[in-house]
Amino acid sequence: MRAMPHIAAVGTAVPTHDIHAAFVDWAEQRLPEREARVFARMAARAGIKHRWSVLPAEQGSPVGATGFYAAEPHPGTGSRMALYAQAAPALALAAIADLGAQVALDDITHLVVASCTGFVAPGIDQVIARALDLAGSVERTLVGFMGCYAAIAALRTARHIVRSEPTARVLVVTVELSTLHLQAERAIEPLLAMLQFGDGAAAALVTAIPQGLTIGQPFSATVPDAADMIRWDITDHGFAMHLSGKVPGRIGNALSDPALVATLTGGHAVDCWAVHAGGRSILDAVEHALALPSDALDDSRAVLAANGNMSSATLMFVLARVLRGAPVEHGIALAFGPGLAAEGLTFASAA
Repeated sequence: MRAMPHIAAVGTAVPTHDIHAAFVDWAEQRLPEREARVFARMAARAGIKHRWSVLPAEQGSPVGATGFYAAEPHPGTGSRMALYAQAAPALALAAIADLGAQVALDDITHLVVASCTGFVAPGIDQVIARALDLAGSVERTLVGFMGCYAAIAALRTARHIVRSEPTARVLVVTVELSTLHLQAERAIEPLLAMLQFGDGAAAALVTAIPQGLTIGQPFSATVPDAADMIRWDITDHGFAMHLSGKVPGRIGNALSDPALVATLTGGHAVDCWAVHAGGRSILDAVEHALALPSDALDDSRAVLAANGNMSSATLMFVLARVLRGAPVEHGIALAFGPGLAAEGLTFASAA
């Protein structure tokens, strides 16, 4: 019988610089008066109160007179990646420290790191391993550029490792610095897409020891004819996120398919939904399509309000809240991302 993998605990971390209000003011000033009023209304309804950035707080707003994005053209991708190389490992280590305050992190055998907002070589996995003084024999896996569902890919990888090596102790890390990729847009749709994103990191320990959450069956699905609705383009001035306003409707339509719902639930009654907080409209689409109770996505909405969409780290923040809540008999973790694809897995409270 194969070992059952478990998420023992989840640690989280965000920077200390709240940039949400400054971004809203900046974006409104870039739009014609009528569109600015529309943007202001949609920002107020976005369900986001704070978004945090690694950009230096002592320089004031990143879009202010002395901020990182003070002048146009904005800094090039090289400058942004130089910041990523410094700030991403530091934020990841803060999340790992939060995890270490909950569970012992000795004898780590595997390190799985997910990040899609930067590149550095040696990889961020190696930087983290050195900072933690992990043994050179620790096996490392880097999950790159998968976007918001990369947390599922990272946890799925940890699951496979533990099922094949029951003594494995897998450290899973997700870290994203989305605020390094502001684009000098003057159109409402891309500005609304950028409105969603903030920086954050999370870390989890996955082992065969029965504590926390049991990781069940993973699943994957692709929404047809929607490949360009969520994508990242690498440009000379950072990574440009394209998030179509049609995404919530397409997700809602997809989740109305009984065959897809059966794939997600396995035919079980679900008592806990951990849905990636990609935006209020996405959470609304999931809730309505699946006819969920009005409080079913409270954890996801709380993460969105406090942090915005932190790409791959977001779902880990939701799972951290699930671990602090009531016992779960049959839970579903679900995220959407580039493709347009859905990735997920089942979970339950450990016996």
